[in-house]
Amino acid sequence: MDRDNALRSHLISLIEGGNAHMTITEAVKDFPEEGINAVFPNGTYSPWHLLEHMRLAQWDILDFIKNPDYKEREWPKDYWPSPTAKATRKDWDGTIRKLDSDSAELKKIVKDPKTDLYAKLPNGTGQTILREILVVSDHNAYHLGEFAILRQVMGTWGKGHR
Repeated sequence: MDRDNALRSHLISLIEGGNAHMTITEAVKDFPEEGINAVFPNGTYSPWHLLEHMRLAQWDILDFIKNPDYKEREWPKDYWPSPTAKATRKDWDGTIRKLDSDSAELKKIVKDPKTDLYAKLPNGTGQTILREILVVSDHNAYHLGEFAILRQVMGTWGKGHR
């Protein structure tokens, strides 16, 4: 395998998760509906807020990569749902579906041999697609670990979870 293909393969694996951290699918499996809007002890946000934050941040990076007219968003307002926002099960499922579809779009970009992973993004300040894939993967891994601990603290894992 040449270096370019090896790098792309590693990046795909990083986006998918499941190596040093769980996947999004594993993290949200069997999450009880009554817990999606509950704020964890001593916390300020709910499990849905955290997943929606991940989705918004990942979508922003995807937009930054793809959109030549990208406009920088305001932190933290544009990266978190309103603290008072409540999700329905449909919202929860939509957030997860969008996380998955945006991840698939990022993987498609990485898999395309025409994608220059090292080219500077036109609206950036030196960022490359390679850097942005590493940032989004790191961000998601961080918050998936947080989500797993949040589930443990809230007692939402269910029987048999290790």
